[in-house]
Amino acid sequence: MSERRTGRSRLEQLKQLTRELAKFGTVGAVGFLVNFVVFNLCMHVIGLAVVRSGVIATFIAICTNYVGNRYWTYRDTDKSRRTRELTLFFLFSGVGLVIENGILAISHYGFGFTSTVADNIAKNVIGLGIATVFRFWSYRTWVFRGAPGREAVATAESFLEQDALNRTK
Repeated sequence: MSERRTGRSRLEQLKQLTRELAKFGTVGAVGFLVNFVVFNLCMHVIGLAVVRSGVIATFIAICTNYVGNRYWTYRDTDKSRRTRELTLFFLFSGVGLVIENGILAISHYGFGFTSTVADNIAKNVIGLGIATVFRFWSYRTWVFRGAPGREAVATAESFLEQDALNRTK
């Protein structure tokens, strides 16, 4: 019976992770659109430098993503430490910003790939892809942690169920 229970709980954890990834991906897709549009507007309409445009676009996308992740993807997590959450979110997002725009800078200034297509691939495909993996890991590990005691409650419920099953045998 415990093997069935373990298999069932692993399946439930996999479902939970799949839902979390889908929501995170949806918020990320909106953030990608914001990032892409602002990046290209800053470069081609306003005339800012490439990396400056990238940093501005990434910052605006980070703010958009915080709202989406806090109020949709991770809406059921602990909200009691909002200052800590915001600090960690912007810290890890800042690391992602450096990854994303660092790759853009290396491509544009280091390798001399200066076309609009090359800049967008470096920033919005390669840089954003690597930064997104880092952000997903850091947000779920450090920023949007479960409510305190949720795991303890689940463990206690599991223990009580097992104890009840043992008593009926």
